[in-house]
Amino acid sequence: MKTTEDRVLLNGVPGSPYTRKMLALLRYRRIPYSLIQLSHEAPHLPRPKVSLLPTFYFPGPDGALVATTDSTPILRRLEREHAGREARPSDPALALIDALLEDFGDEWLTKAMFHYRWAYADDVAKAAAVLPAYTKALLPDAELRAAGATFADRQIPRLRYVGSNPVTGPVIEASYVRFVDLLEDHLRTHRFLLGSRPAAADFANYGQLTQLVHFDPTSMALTHARAQRVAAWVLLMEDLSGEDPKPADWFDVGALPATLTAILGEAGRTYAPLLLANAAAVQAGASEVATEIDGKPWMMQPFVYQAKCLAWLREEYAALDDKDRARVDAALAGTGCEVLFG
Repeated sequence: MKTTEDRVLLNGVPGSPYTRKMLALLRYRRIPYSLIQLSHEAPHLPRPKVSLLPTFYFPGPDGALVATTDSTPILRRLEREHAGREARPSDPALALIDALLEDFGDEWLTKAMFHYRWAYADDVAKAAAVLPAYTKALLPDAELRAAGATFADRQIPRLRYVGSNPVTGPVIEASYVRFVDLLEDHLRTHRFLLGSRPAAADFANYGQLTQLVHFDPTSMALTHARAQRVAAWVLLMEDLSGEDPKPADWFDVGALPATLTAILGEAGRTYAPLLLANAAAVQAGASEVATEIDGKPWMMQPFVYQAKCLAWLREEYAALDDKDRARVDAALAGTGCEVLFG
């Protein structure tokens, strides 16, 4: 698991929500790491099959480093291989809730992040100017501007992959506004999503919010105007290495606060029906997901990875014993998320 320097090795940049998710997790868990911010300065490292950030480099069976991506399975690997200060609840029922909300952040909230960044002119201009400078700052100004234009030209058409288009845009934006309002309400009485210690779900939602709340102009202005606690929480999540978590800090899944149930309700209102419709389209080999979300039309290209996300959530649910499954069912009743496991 460790490098020769006894550090977890990864490559990422500040503009990657998933890099921010995992760096905050590593700091909280006090897992030593080395971050490579310029991948071309480490040509000896292997390349992943799909170039995604962050990329972690773990020793394989023969000791050679293997490039690994996808934050959720990496987070779970770190849970298995590093004891103490865990980010996943020990209660299997609450862990299922955690997995669901982690997935909501990683796979639904990211739609808002990508949408606001590449659907508004001011946001496109800032992203095109700043993001390439994370890795190409030494280029002359004209070349850096050209690199930014090329990057934007490549990213904007990718809106279709996350489901952002003129039909879905209003649905994404309405959901984001509701979510920040709900999170603001939750943070009035609770420090983290699942209690007084951070969970995987916190790190996932935090990762997306680093961009939505503190980088992209349109969503940043919106959030700061209505959710000051959320704006502060995102910055505080950056480094939780000084936290002293205790087992009693987790919520009792049988007595979740109404503010958390409301956030689950937003997941049930938007992400749950999308997961079901997308999985059906993938299974049928359809060329388009055409459904309704929140009573409004939703059309997007099928996304095979999100069909896998639903399968993984169902596998975790199926692995619960009858008692824990009943506790999850009771916690999700009426939120709309129960349809995922019915």
